[in-house]
Amino acid sequence: MVPMRLCMVGAPTDVWQKDVHPHPLRSHLPLVSSNPGTIIAAMEQCGVRVWARLEPFLLGALQVAPPSKLSLHYLRKMATYVRVREGCFPYLSWPMWHHIACGKLQLSEDLAWLYFETFDLLRPRTPEQRLEWAEGLSQCGTPRELERMRNRLSVNTLQFLLFLHVQQLNRVSLRTSLIGEEWPSLRCTSPSSSSERETKASSQNKNWDDQAHLAFIQNHLAELLELLVEPGQLSASGQVVQDSQVSEEALHGLSFLLEGWSGPGKAVRPLHRLVARDPVQTQAGYSKLSCSFSLRRLQAWLRQTLSLNPFGVSACLRSGKKLAWVQQVEGAMKRARIARNTHLAPPGSKVVLMAQVFRQTLAKDSEKLRGANVKLHRCTEAFIYLLSPLRSVSLDKCRNSTVVLGPVEAGVHVQSCENVCVVCVAGRLTVGASSHCTFHILTPTRPLLLPGNVALTLGPFHTHYPSLEDHMAAVGLAVVPNAWDKPLLLGTEGTTPENVPYRLLLPAELYPLVVPFKMEGDTCEVPGGLPPLYQKALDDREQRVQEWLKTVKKANLNKEQRQQFQTLVEHKFHEWLLESGNRQQLDSLIPSTGDIRSTGVTPDARHGAIETPTAC
Repeated sequence: MVPMRLCMVGAPTDVWQKDVHPHPLRSHLPLVSSNPGTIIAAMEQCGVRVWARLEPFLLGALQVAPPSKLSLHYLRKMATYVRVREGCFPYLSWPMWHHIACGKLQLSEDLAWLYFETFDLLRPRTPEQRLEWAEGLSQCGTPRELERMRNRLSVNTLQFLLFLHVQQLNRVSLRTSLIGEEWPSLRCTSPSSSSERETKASSQNKNWDDQAHLAFIQNHLAELLELLVEPGQLSASGQVVQDSQVSEEALHGLSFLLEGWSGPGKAVRPLHRLVARDPVQTQAGYSKLSCSFSLRRLQAWLRQTLSLNPFGVSACLRSGKKLAWVQQVEGAMKRARIARNTHLAPPGSKVVLMAQVFRQTLAKDSEKLRGANVKLHRCTEAFIYLLSPLRSVSLDKCRNSTVVLGPVEAGVHVQSCENVCVVCVAGRLTVGASSHCTFHILTPTRPLLLPGNVALTLGPFHTHYPSLEDHMAAVGLAVVPNAWDKPLLLGTEGTTPENVPYRLLLPAELYPLVVPFKMEGDTCEVPGGLPPLYQKALDDREQRVQEWLKTVKKANLNKEQRQQFQTLVEHKFHEWLLESGNRQQLDSLIPSTGDIRSTGVTPDARHGAIETPTAC
């Protein structure tokens, strides 16, 4: 064994109490102030920058076109409704959201809960709070008890409104589907550097594309602000009046999407704290008399200060550090691109990017991975072990690979992958447009299967490593409830697709996975154990092996016969290793001499070579 080291469409019937006509902010609200030069000069002097936060887009936006019921037209109605209905503001409870989503927006209950639960996964919670919630869920024995648990949940109303609007990030655009990309704009006329071109190539889905996040905020800023203003700020026709004000509470809601700093090297702060002091407060249009912000001036200030996330994918590719690994084989690693920003990024913005890992085994257990958002892009015939507590993991366009993960707090997203095996404990598993993939999972939420999947296999979590339970506690994941075998199928417009794109792994097909590294810790078995049917299948298989060994022993073979039999077993075993592709994985687990010198990692003497099954 190899020691593990740190080196390494139709609208629903209008049943709203009050209608709000779908008019955007009109041109009478200027995009810049009457004296933009003054604002720009002041900003350059104080160095203020504002950018889109990574996680609401990366983890909050489902990678599927939202139903038409979540269009801005209906969100405007909801924004007015929640402010006049008791029990909806400033916090929206699950019963009231269920009433709005199912009764007024005509969404299915599963879809309503999906959005509510997804937003809840983004909320900052301590591991102890998450474990307490999991314990409560595990004690629910009936649907009524489960509903009582859900009724205890509530979310920030304004932030939830913005979260619902962010679902438009992956809205299918007829123009884009026809021409393949957006119309030329200031942000994408010509990439200014090779790093930006690499970003575009490696960020095909918008959830990881920080340029798409910036463009979304720029293009929808007026709409976002409109959702935050109070109903009294709207005219009779539903338009925002010219002298509208944005409350401090509304600005706090906008901090769900925006953060920034007062200068490079300064602390990163949520938007409402960034504008809490002069001179930024004055520039953003704050009035001490009304204790609110001028919507016109705030919008102008935001447009002037918005910029690309300095901790996003673009910056990571341009100036991120390389990540050292236990295994590095010359030739195979030359194609790989591995970079991170974890040395400087604040929590929630830590990113690790791995691209084009080809025919290689990579293993890592490090503080550099802890709490990071990891992206694996175009990895082929690779074996990847990331055995640390992680924030999120995305697999994009990977093929013929195995990925074993430490506990993932938010979720694992698999997109456009083929013949990939993923083994993980995660807050949620999401799979889209993938084929012939196998997932061994332990998750408290229903796996989400998006459109485009073919021949998926779901199985129980079937491995362990010494520090696994400690890592699970660190991110607040428990062994129960476990919904690995209860996937939620999501089709277009939030409907359930007719074809079922998955099957459950048969008990006889389960073979536990052994993590082949030495680590410190006390976990020595699969947390929570295997489901009874799967454990019985393993026990039956072990019994057959023992019976076979007894049969061989009773054969009373002489020394020469035993040697011949052993040679035959070894020959068949090595044939199987080559045919199954496992020989490549086993060979890559042995570090080269250069790796031993540079990392201090030495192979276990007992496992320096491939062990052959004993014949007798």
